[in-house]
Amino acid sequence: MRLLPLSMVRPGMKLGRRIYNEEGLILLGERVELSQKLIQRLSEHGIEFVYIDDPRTNDITIPDMISEETRFKATSEIRTSFRSMMETSVKRKTANNKQLGKTFGNVMKMIIDDLSSHEGAMIMLTNINVMDDYLFQHSLNVCIYTTLLGMAHGYNREDLTTLGLGALLHDIGKTQIPLELLRKNGKLTDNEFTQVKKHAEYGYQLLKDEPNIPLITAHCAFQHHERLDGSGYPRGIEGSDIHDYARWIGLVDSYDAMTTHRVYRKALLPHQAMEILYAGTDTLYEKKKIELFRDHIAIYPIGITVTLSTGETGTVVGLNHMVPHRPIVRILTDEEGQQLNAPFDVDLSEKLSILVTGVNEDLA
Repeated sequence: MRLLPLSMVRPGMKLGRRIYNEEGLILLGERVELSQKLIQRLSEHGIEFVYIDDPRTNDITIPDMISEETRFKATSEIRTSFRSMMETSVKRKTANNKQLGKTFGNVMKMIIDDLSSHEGAMIMLTNINVMDDYLFQHSLNVCIYTTLLGMAHGYNREDLTTLGLGALLHDIGKTQIPLELLRKNGKLTDNEFTQVKKHAEYGYQLLKDEPNIPLITAHCAFQHHERLDGSGYPRGIEGSDIHDYARWIGLVDSYDAMTTHRVYRKALLPHQAMEILYAGTDTLYEKKKIELFRDHIAIYPIGITVTLSTGETGTVVGLNHMVPHRPIVRILTDEEGQQLNAPFDVDLSEKLSILVTGVNEDLA
């Protein structure tokens, strides 16, 4: 299968992977033939990339990092709990969420169990084939990515649970922000941005007294927008004053926000988002954290179309864990753009003179 931008998808193409709706249920199955109407519907729901069936790359397998059962459970609990919070202001908050810690503790157990079965897996984009409210899906994405990084860092299961809870609930304060601001199609005014920034403090207030929610989790919500150089918010704290978990979550939160479609801008691809993160090395984010992230993320996701410095074009069919920026590419067209009768694979970790020079060039 190939990963294509929706702008390159044409009627008659067939899906290579399922599309899920906001309930976590399958909306469109594999090998469903796409019509112009379906393509338009995907676009309206903010899906910018889809996996397309292609006989030349049908041997590609892309394992899900979490099972359908876990995805459905996590999505359902996030949606239910966050919507409940939307109906309860911080000031009127009562101790009526005693199950919050237990509920999300069970969700974290399922996520850690699933991710443990894929130990060493590269971080792949998880929001490509999901139609969902940004807040709900973003919370799950950040949790998955952060927990995988925590595993790579060497945290034990107890620490992973606390870190994962912090990631899963880092944006819960946004339930207290007017929806029209969160969904505004355009740049926020200074006053509106000031309102949105309050979500960090709101999150802390919502979580700090919850039974079975570690206080560190509340601080993750409070601190995930703080930055090493003190340029973050809400308090402008810096360096080691920011909890280590919040520093991990802040890094991943930025990455997922950049690689997810928003009403005011298109999603970036992983290699583009990583370049922006690197620009903030040791000012916004710690170098060692960025490097660990780089070493465990699929810079060029499996299935994506790339152009090489040779002029050839192909599809990424495999990843090299030691050098994620040098994947295995199946060459489908030659340097003159002619389709090959016999596609072949090139391992860029062995062909150091060949570079990826473009992404998502059209393949006929």
